Amino acid sequence: MKNFIVIILVLFLSVSCKKELVKQPAKLIGKDKMIDIMYDLSILEAMKYQHPVSADSVETSPTAFILKKYKVDSVQFSQNNRYYAADYENYKSIFDEVGKRLAVNQRATDSIVKIEEKKAAKEKKKPIVKDTIKNKLSKTSLDSIRKTTRLKR
Repeated sequence: MKNFIVIILVLFLSVSCKKELVKQPAKLIGKDKMIDIMYDLSILEAMKYQHPVSADSVETSPTAFILKKYKVDSVQFSQNNRYYAADYENYKSIFDEVGKRLAVNQRATDSIVKIEEKKAAKEKKKPIVKDTIKNKLSKTSLDSIRKTTRLKR
């Protein structure tokens, strides 16, 4: 009889452990789409942090724009976010993927900035030939003078 009670107790615990804490939403957003949404929202938050005035000057809500972009309403996103957050491993994998995308984007941005800085440094080192600039200015001014004298005649 004791073995029977132990077996029933183990079965009850195994079934109760498998029970989902949050029910799957009726309109489940796929994991890949959820990653895309979370990535865009992360970029948006970074933009708000870097330039808070520019984000406030926009008349529409940027978050609403992103949800509209993915054809998801705020309630659906909230339910799906809660559902994915209930499963720690799955939610962590979503944020790991978002982090990887952000890192790739950061490296690309850093390389572009370095290239632009090198170009700016080279332009500062080039000597400006004043004679060349004077020649260009005089040619354009002579051309404009010729055009106006022709029109007056």
